[in-house]
Amino acid sequence: MTYAITQTCCNDATCVAVCPVNCIHPTPDEPDFGTTEMLYIDPKSCIDCGACADACPVDAIFPADRLTERLREYEGINAAYYADREPAPVLASPNFHTWGEPAFDRSIPADFAPIRVAIVGTGPAGMYAAEDLLLHTNAEVTLIDRLPVAGGLLRHGVAPDHPATKGAGETFARFHTHPRVRMRLGVAIGEDVTPEELAAHHDAVVYAVGAPSDRRLGIPGEDLPGSVPATSVVSWYNAQPETGADAVRLAAERVVVVGNGNVALDVARVLVTDPDALARTDIADHALAALRDARVREVVLLGRRGPEHAAYTTSELLALKHLPGVDLVVDDTDPRTGATIDAAEPGTKAALLRGVDREAADWTRAPARDRRRIVLRFHSAPVEALGTDAVRAVRVTEDGVPSGTEIGAGLLVRAIGYRGVPLAGLPFDETTGTVPHEAGRVKGLPGSYVVGWIKRGPSGGIGANRACAEETVGTLLADAVAGALPKPTGTSREFRRLARSRSGRGLVDARGLASIDRAERARGRDAGRPRIKLATVPELVAAARGGRLRLPR
Repeated sequence: MTYAITQTCCNDATCVAVCPVNCIHPTPDEPDFGTTEMLYIDPKSCIDCGACADACPVDAIFPADRLTERLREYEGINAAYYADREPAPVLASPNFHTWGEPAFDRSIPADFAPIRVAIVGTGPAGMYAAEDLLLHTNAEVTLIDRLPVAGGLLRHGVAPDHPATKGAGETFARFHTHPRVRMRLGVAIGEDVTPEELAAHHDAVVYAVGAPSDRRLGIPGEDLPGSVPATSVVSWYNAQPETGADAVRLAAERVVVVGNGNVALDVARVLVTDPDALARTDIADHALAALRDARVREVVLLGRRGPEHAAYTTSELLALKHLPGVDLVVDDTDPRTGATIDAAEPGTKAALLRGVDREAADWTRAPARDRRRIVLRFHSAPVEALGTDAVRAVRVTEDGVPSGTEIGAGLLVRAIGYRGVPLAGLPFDETTGTVPHEAGRVKGLPGSYVVGWIKRGPSGGIGANRACAEETVGTLLADAVAGALPKPTGTSREFRRLARSRSGRGLVDARGLASIDRAERARGRDAGRPRIKLATVPELVAAARGGRLRLPR
């Protein structure tokens, strides 16, 4: 029986590397790698060895005959990818296909002195860069984060009901205690320590600071209370310590979310999911309490374009279709919506909506009290947020033009994309929200590099950062071998003293991070949950200091 890749695929191609028969595509060497929503197993070539499932960092691969009802569609999704493709040739060798000669593109000469590399940001982009350096070179790595806890968007951006995706963090965590790694958490570069000071203590600096801000709608009323960016909502339910427990208020029965990407779907799903189901996750305690008391019964997703152009992935839409106790509805007020769905080719995003209930929604009526639902409204954009002291409704377009249609809502969430922000001392492109670079090398700043969303913009999931990091690390190492890196004037120990003296949050190292992890897991065990996150900076710092193991330096 063949295996199948399912919803939580992270696209980092770990499974490709271990497959003995080359049945997982696209591979990193193929043109469409990084552009497909996920990777796919060829059912005709798979030999049922299970190597891919063992290697998968996010538990996305299962035998097809063991797929649950919610995941059963993925057997067909995997097979459909190969419908018009020839299977990979199987050769007569012990491994069924010929392995290429080993390549060491990201390496330095054996007699080369170890280089000290600082990585600013501990999310997937930064950790893939650290992994690459540690596995391929003798580099010493300093991991830096402005928060006193590691993880970045993996901890504070992945929805709590996607625990398998968060499992990638376990893969990265093994590097936190690596003998050539030093963790300096709770240090804000550009505030506590300048980029110049950081560079003076390291041979190279890699910035993996992501895209923490959001794009604005540019409509009247956008700044009313009750109008919030999706970044705030996601941070709120994920216990991001810089986001207050009162950042999101759920006093109304209907919420309007602008956008139809994966983040928009995440927000919608969390707001209407049964709180008892969320209580088995690591959702923030304050968010869980608010959702138990919330009156939200309906979330309306506004998509500027039609269902054929939706930005969400197939897997996230399928998750909505199988959400227990929640109805998925398509608003077909615009005749183009239904016509597009009916005419859609099998396997397309629009075709996935075939069979979903449709109705011409009446926004003058309050949501039903006995059911929760998510409404997909395409060909519609917000024109104005209405209200005096807070949002009470959103005026939207009809047939692509402003209209008098108002959707009553007490919360407006803009989920139209993340955006990078300038970092002191680095160049910044305001148009793209990124740092200008050449293959990861920051223009005009020798020894400085970028990786992840601050490098390429807010696109691609967790696995996309692996190839991104490989390029940046390759550039960095080429510069090191060429002698193009500035020589640091300070030592690693001197930087530790500097960071400790400057940290406004309290410096946390690997031992402190381990103490935080133990504390959160212990709190979770008492409540039957995987962990209960500490939600404020003081709580995190106190946990880091309070339960510390006595380990040799």
